Amino acid sequence: MALPGRHRALILAAALAVLFLSAAEAGTVGVNYGRVANNLPNPAVVVQLLKQQGITQVKLYDAEPTVLRALANTSIKVVVALPNEQLAAAASRPSYALAWVRRNVAAYYPATQIQCIAVGNEVFASAKNVTAQLVPAMTNVHAALARLNLDKAVKVSSPIALTALASSYPPSAGAFREDLAQAVMKPMLDFLAQTGSYLMVNAYPFFAYSGSADLISLDYALFRPNAGVLDPGSGLKYLSLLDAQLDAVFTAVSKLGNYNAVHVVVSETGWPSKGDNKETGAAAVNAAAYNGNLVRRVLSGNAGTPRRPDADIDVYLFALFNENQKPGPTSERNYGVFYPNQQKVYDVEFVLGGNSAGGGSSKDNGGLGWQDNGGVGSGNAPSSTPGGVKATSTGEAWCVANAMVGQERLQAALDFACGPGGANCKAIQPGAACFEPNTMVAHASYAFNDYYQRKGRTIGTCDFAGAAYVVNQAPSE
Repeated sequence: MALPGRHRALILAAALAVLFLSAAEAGTVGVNYGRVANNLPNPAVVVQLLKQQGITQVKLYDAEPTVLRALANTSIKVVVALPNEQLAAAASRPSYALAWVRRNVAAYYPATQIQCIAVGNEVFASAKNVTAQLVPAMTNVHAALARLNLDKAVKVSSPIALTALASSYPPSAGAFREDLAQAVMKPMLDFLAQTGSYLMVNAYPFFAYSGSADLISLDYALFRPNAGVLDPGSGLKYLSLLDAQLDAVFTAVSKLGNYNAVHVVVSETGWPSKGDNKETGAAAVNAAAYNGNLVRRVLSGNAGTPRRPDADIDVYLFALFNENQKPGPTSERNYGVFYPNQQKVYDVEFVLGGNSAGGGSSKDNGGLGWQDNGGVGSGNAPSSTPGGVKATSTGEAWCVANAMVGQERLQAALDFACGPGGANCKAIQPGAACFEPNTMVAHASYAFNDYYQRKGRTIGTCDFAGAAYVVNQAPSE
């Protein structure tokens, strides 16, 4: 059932765009595997968990042999790290960098699919005494890879924290700190461009929200429907805090030169499931919303920002496990998606729509690129499958439209929901009870949610190739 007054001529093109974007331009989602804990399962068991959940990329904070051996012959792509305390040696002694690469990369590759070496981690924030040695260390590590004929397969980068920025708001004012811009960031960007590598950025909207909850909307931080924030400098409207943070980085990069070919990887991002009283927003329901909505967005090919709308940004969630020996506030020990016993802290999927091994059948939906699971499961207890996710951990869930995909893709999804999908769309016809507000997003949200509830809130029934996502708080309209 198509809604009156809409332009159906755009539907076929929108459908093809949905299919193309989902298949060809989606980013990837990995996970950070930290081990600052005394109660974690052994690496072989962890690898089985990664495989079960459909996680195909993992980032480490070292090059632990037992972990690298466990990851061999799994096709899981791996980022290893040269720790901050070894930067000085790698920078001053090419022989040290060569020996490190031989011992920690060449010894395992290609059985273990090491794809990148992270040289240091947040050096500007946690190891300021070696800031000047960062790029020389990266250069020597890359030279070692070249000597071993591994430089085409293994990239070299270094994760930076947002504290590298002197200004991040509004995004159009983004700029690197004066002590870093020309001395470190420009040489690093030159290196990344020359070697075909990417800039790694650790970005945590949680910190910004928790520190200014009176000024920042929680919906804005969690990728949920919100009024948005206008950047007066660029005229761009932002619907998510992470977008604003990344565009501040893109702006800062552009001020140092033309580095459009240098992609950005979000090497860490996440939301804590628990925190101290003063850590506003630290809660499992918020962690599930942040990570779940981000994963769906990335895997649907919608990870672009207002400044770089076509970017296919890869993301590594932080973290795989809660780590009980991490110092600092309570939140630091509660970023994990899993408890050490391998049970989920909250539900989040790593494969779009879940890689269901259970019930449900894939049905023809006109080539629009989403799955109809046939309504398997019911009500408040939808089935959870390997790599998949329950609709909610609390039994309360709604499906809403993703305004960021644009009118054409929403129209295509809306026509499917109200037509072949079988949603009851009578209430959003002109003059009916839910016709107002008469907007595409409002009508699509009604139709998507009706479809989602009718299908028992099962995996994949609130996605529509990225045009919709699940929320755990009742929509305001």
